[in-house]
Amino acid sequence: MFTKRTHIACGLLLTAGSLWIAQLAAAQKRPVTLDDIAGPPAGVTDSIRWAPSGDKFAIIDNGKLSIYNLATGRQRSVIAIQELDEAAAKPDRSAVADAADWTNRRVSEKGAQWFADGRHLLVAASGDLFVVNADKGSFDRLTHTPEQERDPKLSPDNKFVSFRRGHDLYAIAVKTKAITRLTNDGSETLRNGEADWVYPEELFLNTAYWWSPDSQSLAYLQFDVSREPVFPQVSLMDTHGVVEPERYPKAGDPNAGVRLGVVPVTGGSTKWMELGSPSDNLLARVVWAPNSHELLAERLNRVQNKLDLMLANAQTGAAKTVLHEEDKYWINVQEQPHFLASDERFLWASERSGHRHFYIYGVDGKQRSQVTSGNWEVDKIAAIDEKNQRVFYTSTEASPIERQLYSAALDGSGAHRISEGAGTHSVSFSPDGEHYMDDFSNVGSPVRSTLRTTDGREVAVYREADRTAIETLDLHPVESVTMNTADGTKLYAHLIKPAGFEGGKKYPAVVLVYGGPDVQNVTDSWAGVNWAQVLAQKGFVVWQLDNRGSKGRGHAFESTIWHNLGAQELADQKDGIGYLVSLGFVDPNRIGMEGWSYGGYMVLYTATHAPGLVRVGIAGGSVSDWRNYDSIYTERYMGLPEENAEGYRKSSPVNAAAQMGDTKLLLLHNIEDDNVHFQNTVQMAGALENAGKQFFMVVYPGKQHGVAGPARKQMLDETTKFFEDNLK
Repeated sequence: MFTKRTHIACGLLLTAGSLWIAQLAAAQKRPVTLDDIAGPPAGVTDSIRWAPSGDKFAIIDNGKLSIYNLATGRQRSVIAIQELDEAAAKPDRSAVADAADWTNRRVSEKGAQWFADGRHLLVAASGDLFVVNADKGSFDRLTHTPEQERDPKLSPDNKFVSFRRGHDLYAIAVKTKAITRLTNDGSETLRNGEADWVYPEELFLNTAYWWSPDSQSLAYLQFDVSREPVFPQVSLMDTHGVVEPERYPKAGDPNAGVRLGVVPVTGGSTKWMELGSPSDNLLARVVWAPNSHELLAERLNRVQNKLDLMLANAQTGAAKTVLHEEDKYWINVQEQPHFLASDERFLWASERSGHRHFYIYGVDGKQRSQVTSGNWEVDKIAAIDEKNQRVFYTSTEASPIERQLYSAALDGSGAHRISEGAGTHSVSFSPDGEHYMDDFSNVGSPVRSTLRTTDGREVAVYREADRTAIETLDLHPVESVTMNTADGTKLYAHLIKPAGFEGGKKYPAVVLVYGGPDVQNVTDSWAGVNWAQVLAQKGFVVWQLDNRGSKGRGHAFESTIWHNLGAQELADQKDGIGYLVSLGFVDPNRIGMEGWSYGGYMVLYTATHAPGLVRVGIAGGSVSDWRNYDSIYTERYMGLPEENAEGYRKSSPVNAAAQMGDTKLLLLHNIEDDNVHFQNTVQMAGALENAGKQFFMVVYPGKQHGVAGPARKQMLDETTKFFEDNLK
């Protein structure tokens, strides 16, 4: 019979034994190095293409087009994409000195699209279009031209495939392969069905044309970019240098003139919709009504605090305002309106309550119902089940750092949670509404992809979580932390303690920061094997906080940064660092900060507006003056430069360079960054030099916003060493 003392002794022995086993297991794992860094294993919800029947889906993975059958639970390879690439046999253009392609990273083109018969798919490869027989693995080539066929779309009746060639739209008949040119006036400065650089980047417009439901017409946006300034990008990789001009409107510059037109699939003249001045407004969303006679278009004023949802007649072009919204600060553009089966009602997203929720409206402009409500955000509409009058959506109702799946009736009643397990769920519903794919992860578990019925019941594991890294590498736990700012606002953060952590010891810390609007970094999701783990292995405490201004907490939480970027974000980051130091294991004199893009801006702003707060700063791809950044993003938050001159001046680290203390500062940038131009770092460097401030700088030759390829490892090695040299 055990005495109380025996119980305690056994408990101590068990605890000691468990600790010894854990230490032994950790000792058998190897330390994380830069060679191990890889993003989180990708989920599949964004890449699968459901067949119309909902009984299978296609996926392009590892260079192969494959089909997964729900009934058998098996996946079979149909064809290697390389086989289509070889059949395309485009002319070798490797030696041709083409102008740089500044197509925005957010433009997306479907790699595979199902025909209604569920046996054939439209597949694009190497700029040509193919019809692939999913049963036989054979293919028929639709196009074979030297030019690239871009952004192909299968018509709803499956009789045509539309595409863009150059700056014009075309349609090809699937049966006869006869091609009809739909627009004829395209040029470098007049783009039909082709967005400029800034629309996809800041309005998330990933395509610029749409089929009518009856397959008789296409609606498209025409972009006149002739008034957009040309930024003089230059490639210095050749002996004489190559000028690679990029159309890019900065704050206050003329935007593209954009208008919405409708053209018959048989060709002919375009009917332009009467939506107001093309140069004074932004057209953010376009969606056809089920009747194919009308379109909804979202029109925003330039600074994006007024929105008109307009209903346009496709035959006459006449348009009227269905609903109007205004906001004291700005209006975040949501996903497009979702028409219900009739032409009379649609699902509408709005932040008018302070949080993003959905409403049912009629085309008469009258609200029929409010579907969701509460002090939380709807993240995405996953599916609409009109037969049972309900909607599926993911939201932050459980926690601001989670995404869970819910269902509610269209009248707002019966809302309930479907998904299980704390963390992040990303879902893709089958067209028949019977199943969905669920990508689920949290800070401690990699992505696991499962097929489920609409009540959440698991029916199959499509892709088990890859736990190789967890089992072989000495990964350090990511702790989710909540803290309150000086004024009582709750903020969320991630904390990673260093290798060999000992209580009572003081460690150097690295603060990873982004800080900008429309982004949320602190979520309950798997981050993969990342640089933070390398820093922890090197003996650093790693801290990351989402300050006010970031996404996922509501419009009031986000809009505190309006017309004064930098100030509120820094105040919250200072409170976060104060909280971190209060935990007792961080040396306040050995704190570094690293950020990229808006995060780089925050490093520069911190170094110049809170001298002494951080000993080391690494700023990558940074905005240093908001007059240098693109029009749509900057004006949304800062207004027009002529109307908020003082706000622009105060927010620029360039203007405060002389205030920087003894922070060891490293500047990083791609010399042809298409997003945040290199001029930002050049201007910051010039201001620091004029102020007599020391800094370090590394420049990379890339054309994108992030450093990729072999240079990325070199950059991470450089930044890791910079922290080690200056914080240890």
